[in-house]
Amino acid sequence: MRDLKDKWSLVTGASSGIGAEFAKQLADRGSKLVLVARREDRLEEVADSLPTESRVVAIDLLEDDAIDKLNLATTDIDIAVLVNNAGFGDYGEFTKIEPDRAVRMIQLNVQKLVELTHAFLPHMIENKHGAIINLASTSAFQAVPFMSLYAATKAFVLHFSEGLWAETRKKGVTVQALCPGFTKTEFFDQANLPTSVAFGTKSVEHVVRTSLNALDKGRQYYIPGWVNYLVSTSNRFITRRLGAINGAKMFSPKRHKQ
Repeated sequence: MRDLKDKWSLVTGASSGIGAEFAKQLADRGSKLVLVARREDRLEEVADSLPTESRVVAIDLLEDDAIDKLNLATTDIDIAVLVNNAGFGDYGEFTKIEPDRAVRMIQLNVQKLVELTHAFLPHMIENKHGAIINLASTSAFQAVPFMSLYAATKAFVLHFSEGLWAETRKKGVTVQALCPGFTKTEFFDQANLPTSVAFGTKSVEHVVRTSLNALDKGRQYYIPGWVNYLVSTSNRFITRRLGAINGAKMFSPKRHKQ
């Protein structure tokens, strides 16, 4: 996907952080952008900073008609790259998460990602050209106590993406699960996550640049940074029980009092 001149990319959660950086780096590759998020003013700022044509679609993906609105906004163009970046997490004991917030997390991190993929993948296969990057996480590789629901949604994204990669790799489409570790974004504040839990933190520029490089190579998943890679894959050498217990010790709120 190196040559994106005059092709269109759609990025969700494009108003800040990893999403905004994907918009920037895809534009630097010549792509036109469809920018999707709730905050129209922030989207307009991102759009104004890009060197290519862009469309701002300010919607809440959790609205019932969100996918229909996106289809309408892109009916005259073919989306060559889809970046499913929108999502959120929460830190703390599961029983203390508001039920509505828990359901919204599943809907945004899983359901809407699936709906968006289903909306745009058929056209990519028909055109025999395209790419989808789904935002997973290093937490997708193991249970993460005190972020149990978030980690479970990202495990879904990882497995779903790898399955689609195998289904579509001979049809001109590449699907990648991007699995960043701690990244310098607004995620910490949105998830009520203390910065003291962070290790191997990467910049959004590094995460996106290396993800796109891995996409060029057809990688079905990518973990930015060797520290994150080693931590994420080390659980294969211990029992799942021990991995969960170690995670509980590492992420315990008692250890990270805010």
